[in-house]
Amino acid sequence: MVHNPTMATARRQRFVRATLAWLLGATLVLTLLSSLSYELVFVVSLIGLLVVVELTAPFRVTPTWRSRLKWLIAAGLAVFGYIVIRRILEILPPGVL
Repeated sequence: MVHNPTMATARRQRFVRATLAWLLGATLVLTLLSSLSYELVFVVSLIGLLVVVELTAPFRVTPTWRSRLKWLIAAGLAVFGYIVIRRILEILPPGVL
């Protein structure tokens, strides 16, 4: 298969557009539901990023820019874990830990 830089740029732009559309749509929906908070925007955005990454994944060759996404996803999952742990600690009655 011949490498076509124009095709790679188009796929990257499609990925960025899909991610931005998800982010803006999620923020709009959370605003309309009066549920806008940093944590919810982050969690819904992370879910959207994971969905877009999976739906736009190439079948044969992974471009370099896509292989770098694993670090962004790992950081996002670490922050998500922190949010979950903090929420669990808020729910637990005092003196449990």
